[in-house]
Order: sequence, then structure tokens, then C-alpha cells
Amino acid sequence: MTASTTQTTDPVTGLDERIAILEKKAVLFALWIFVLLNFIFRDLHELGKAEFLEEVLTGTYNGIEITEALFLLGGVIVEVPIAMTLMTWTLPLRANRWANIIIPALWGLTLIGAAGDLDDYFHFSLMLIALAAIVWQAWNWDQTTSS
Repeated sequence: MTASTTQTTDPVTGLDERIAILEKKAVLFALWIFVLLNFIFRDLHELGKAEFLEEVLTGTYNGIEITEALFLLGGVIVEVPIAMTLMTWTLPLRANRWANIIIPALWGLTLIGAAGDLDDYFHFSLMLIALAAIVWQAWNWDQTTSS
């Protein structure tokens, strides 16, 4: 027997592992899209409120002066779920798993205690649930396929 005929790698098992990885990535991707769309829709929803527009026209929002630095901070915050949709598909498995455990937990802290009204709390609750689901999915990622 030659060395090539004694290999024990099963192509079906390898295929099953690749499918499991793609399924996990697809779930994580979908959850990040869900978070992103809720974040965007919540912000767009505010534009329809007269009191929001009146306050913004004064150059403040919730007592905070609207500056370029504030816009930059908002851009960085919204870039996290955008970047995570890409990183979920492209990061190596171990880094992917840890990014999907750590980043949603940190990003979720930006939602806790945020000022708002009923629709804000509704969207924030949905985002927090989705972020928890992301952490749960990543935490329970099969260790044999992520190593």
C-alpha cells in the first residue's frame, strides 16, 4: 500500500464540517443584518417625529451638542454591525468565534441606558436579543470545527 491509499480522511465528513461552518456563518450573518436593520430603522423612524426635528434644528439632541465628533462616533458605532457582516464570512474560524462573542457584548453596552421612547426601547430590545443570540451561537460553536 502506498501512503496515499492509507489516508483516513473521509471526504463526506469534511464536507459535513464545511456545511456546518457555512450554516453557522449564515446564521451569524443574518443576525448581524437583523441588528443593523433595526439600528437603521430606529434612526430613520426618529426623523418622522416633529419634536426630534425641532430639537436637532437647535443643534442639540438630548441635551448634547451635535458636532462632527458626535457624527464620527455615530459612524463608528453603526460601522460595527456593518463590519461584522463581512467579518463573519471572512475571518478564520477561531477569530470569527471570538469576534462574535466579544464584539456583540461590547456593542450591546452602547444600547443599555440609551435615552428614548417606546419605539426606541422596542428596537433596542430586539437588538439586545439578537446580540445575545449572536454570542450564544458563537459560544456554542463546535470546538472541533473551530480549531
